[in-house]
Amino acid sequence: QVQFVESGGGLVQPGGSLRLSCVASGFTLDRYPIGWFRQAPGNEREGVSCISSSGGSSYYAESVKGRFTISRDNAKNTVYLQMNSLKPEDTGVYYCAIGGICSNYGRVLDPDYWGQGTQVTVSS
Repeated sequence: QVQFVESGGGLVQPGGSLRLSCVASGFTLDRYPIGWFRQAPGNEREGVSCISSSGGSSYYAESVKGRFTISRDNAKNTVYLQMNSLKPEDTGVYYCAIGGICSNYGRVLDPDYWGQGTQVTVSS
């Protein structure tokens, strides 16, 4: 059974940090680009960052550049999103997306699979 499970979300104060993980089971990630999206209530899903299959290239939305870092460990079948200097506007459900095309504005186009999401809340 193919599964993609995100973890690492939670409640954090503004200025704080979180590291999200997306772990695949029943599926090998190393041939696929992977992205992170987020969705706040009432908003459309927004591409945050994506990384190439090798990990050699990564891209970010303007809203998170300099604060978020995407990385992958293909040996562990896992992708990470390190989020620093968090702001209230970063609040939302964060999803990993597997496959498709990694665009240079941080959005994976036409992903093949989605994780179930993890909630991130930035609030004092």
